[in-house]
Amino acid sequence: MSLDEIRSYIGDLDGVLTLEPQPGDGSPEISWGDLFFYYAPDGVVPRTQPFATIVTKDYPDDKGSRLDRPDTYRVNIAVVASTFRTLIGRETRESVPRESETDDVDPSTADVVIAHPVYASAGWVSVVDPGTATTPTVHELLRSAHSRARDTYERRTRSK
Repeated sequence: MSLDEIRSYIGDLDGVLTLEPQPGDGSPEISWGDLFFYYAPDGVVPRTQPFATIVTKDYPDDKGSRLDRPDTYRVNIAVVASTFRTLIGRETRESVPRESETDDVDPSTADVVIAHPVYASAGWVSVVDPGTATTPTVHELLRSAHSRARDTYERRTRSK
């Protein structure tokens, strides 16, 4: 699955606001070219974390996925604790930064669901270059994350 296919898939979900930082828009240079997906039917960036992101390069504290390779990207998705446990085989609170982990999965391996190399303890999972093995799972995780973001938005809107 290409980056554009994932972007399109997420963009087709209702109420999605996609941020794509670019030079000159005031965003930090490190974020340029990455994608951040929010549920925001009003078009206003909410004061919450995105429900999914796509990163296209290594960050200073996150080089294990080796996103410096040509045409390599990583989709990151917020999941609930039970989903994290099912996919990863441990609790989010047991997740620590990649340098200390002893996972058997190389974080640069393509088409495998892994605990996010930095934000696993916050309930995030990742897939480098999703392909045939992970596409159905990635789609389901994205729909689920979008649904939770929508529910949160609607609760906050009702309470105003």
